Amino acid sequence: MLTGDPANNVTEAIFSKLGVRLHTQAAHPLCILKSAIYAYFDARFGEGVFCQLDELHPLVSTEQNFDQVLVPPEHVSRSPNDTYYVDSRTVLRCHTSAHQVEVLASGRRAFLITGDVYRRDAIDATHYPVFHQMEGVRVFGAAELAGQADASAWCAAELKEVLEGLAAHLFGPVPVRWVDAYFPFTQPSFEMEIFFNGQWMEVLGCGVMQQAILEGSAPGAEGGRAWAFGLGLERLAMVLFGIPDIRLFWCGDERFTRQFKPGCFRAGGAASKFSSFSKYPPCNKDVSFWLPAGQAAVAAPGAFSENNLCEVVRSVAGDLVEEVRLMDTFTNPKSGKTSAMYRVVYRSMQRSLTDEEVNALQAEVRARMVAGLGVELR
Repeated sequence: MLTGDPANNVTEAIFSKLGVRLHTQAAHPLCILKSAIYAYFDARFGEGVFCQLDELHPLVSTEQNFDQVLVPPEHVSRSPNDTYYVDSRTVLRCHTSAHQVEVLASGRRAFLITGDVYRRDAIDATHYPVFHQMEGVRVFGAAELAGQADASAWCAAELKEVLEGLAAHLFGPVPVRWVDAYFPFTQPSFEMEIFFNGQWMEVLGCGVMQQAILEGSAPGAEGGRAWAFGLGLERLAMVLFGIPDIRLFWCGDERFTRQFKPGCFRAGGAASKFSSFSKYPPCNKDVSFWLPAGQAAVAAPGAFSENNLCEVVRSVAGDLVEEVRLMDTFTNPKSGKTSAMYRVVYRSMQRSLTDEEVNALQAEVRARMVAGLGVELR
């Protein structure tokens, strides 16, 4: 995986996550949530009607990840600033939609795909470079749509009804609202939000599958329609189980893992709520630097961007870093150079960090910023 290809930007930290498959570990909250969603679809449509796929490999071609689902050439997600490239034609999937075409081509007409997905992202309590998605697709043949004046509208209405039922299954009776959205692979597209714990919360994105995808990959689908949705398991599990930090899913600490058992979810809400163990003190370290001339907004490998900075920090500190946050920026009117100051928050979930080890981590971060991002430390 860690090849010498110049396009490769997969770090050791990311490589170590491949094959862990948290979504298949029966007592893990992500697997518990996955099973609860499976149970809803089995109860609503009949057991086995929706094929359950959770072993598809995360290594996919750029064609699968982008072209087959109509991601335009200029889309930001194609940038190595956002996606992990193994080489110029191979990536770690950044969404489970990367498997839509191959599964449709296999003849399946209703399926749920669950898997680990990878994106270069910010560092904070709700973002992690590896997370888990579930993709749902249902195809209607031309015969099933006979008599419908507007097949697309009918398909969208059926989709919304199914997903409103899923929201009730997971959260109990909650107000739901639909927000128009844009996704390259669906039209029309929507985001579903629920009113929960006193605020509106986005739950998932969905829509009617683009006809070019459906008819180009599903044998005999001419004149048919399909809907699709995608949701992030971590986002929902954090709310349902009361988990405050996304790193906890990966910690392996017995104080976390022993709190969850298979089947500890009941319709309408999680039966098990996470009980925090001792929270160790944070250690804040600030780093100020001048950006390379003309690179304030550059996202190419080896240039400065916030995602590239976060990758440097992760490659040094792994899960000992809790947050990387921009604190200040300004442009010197004389030199025209732009300065930025970021705060790196170090905190272990399992022990207190010593000043010595945090200082060593920060020194290595600073050295790699200079060598890898071309910044000038202040």
